[in-house]
Amino acid sequence: MEVVGKIIQVLPEQSGVGRNGNPWKVQPYVLETLDQYPRKVHFEVFGEERIKQNPCAIDELVTVSFDIESREFNGRWYTSIRAWRIQQGDTTQPAAQPAVAPAAAPAAAPAAQPMANSQESMAAANVDPFDASAGDGTSDLPF
Repeated sequence: MEVVGKIIQVLPEQSGVGRNGNPWKVQPYVLETLDQYPRKVHFEVFGEERIKQNPCAIDELVTVSFDIESREFNGRWYTSIRAWRIQQGDTTQPAAQPAVAPAAAPAAAPAAQPMANSQESMAAANVDPFDASAGDGTSDLPF
């Protein structure tokens, strides 16, 4: 999943040692989306190597690729958004394509005949579209 927005807060880095004795680091950020009604999204970059690969600064426009995970602990659920890539700038919009000139119209194109509105043609013929007896009797429809 991806979200585009502006970094509005860089929270203090957290670190510790896991049960197995391995050290870990988490860098949390807060991003504000660029939608009509902006939303704030708290996400984390987990791991010292990913933190170094994905630096962010306040007021920087970024596209964040992330995974969402929920865990249960003591009967309560906790959800985390873990970023695995942060790209500077809004990369979700395609690059501008050069304008292509429209093809020239054929020289001798036949004039299009406008189709008559079916309600106008029925009104001109004094036919009620809801009157079942008004048809020519060739319809195989039951109504």
